[in-house]
Amino acid sequence: MCMKGLEQYDVKHLLALVKCVEGRTDFFRVLVEGPHPELAAFSNAIRGDDDAMVWLFKHNFAWLAILSNACDGDEKAMAWVQRNLTKVNMMYALAARRNIPAVKWLLSHRLEIFLMLARETEKFLDYQDKEYTWPYVMHFGGHVRAAEELTEWKKQQEHDKERQQQDAAEC
Repeated sequence: MCMKGLEQYDVKHLLALVKCVEGRTDFFRVLVEGPHPELAAFSNAIRGDDDAMVWLFKHNFAWLAILSNACDGDEKAMAWVQRNLTKVNMMYALAARRNIPAVKWLLSHRLEIFLMLARETEKFLDYQDKEYTWPYVMHFGGHVRAAEELTEWKKQQEHDKERQQQDAAEC
């Protein structure tokens, strides 16, 4: 089953998301107080906020948390995005890591908003990579709470799948 993904949102909300990833708190506030607080949480997840990742899992937006991890280059997350979301989402995640064929694909399909989002995501990831490699930065183990939420979410998905199979067998 293929979920839709980011393209389900109106372009004005995606533009606000671009501005959030850029670091604009005024647009962040618009998303938090508007109909799509999950986009605000996604922008913070991209920026490395563990609490945002946990919020996404707890509010049934695990797909956005996984998409954020795909943007980080996590291979398992990328495989999940490829299997479960539309191609636009995969191309965005790849373009955020400077994948030239993905950038060309987004250009050829006239998906400029996703190029803008990929560019801002890439800028932040570059900044994050430089900060993380600074020799005086202490590393405390990373996304522990987010990893716990992901494990719990996976268990729930397996449980739901088993229940669906049982229900189908009973019919």
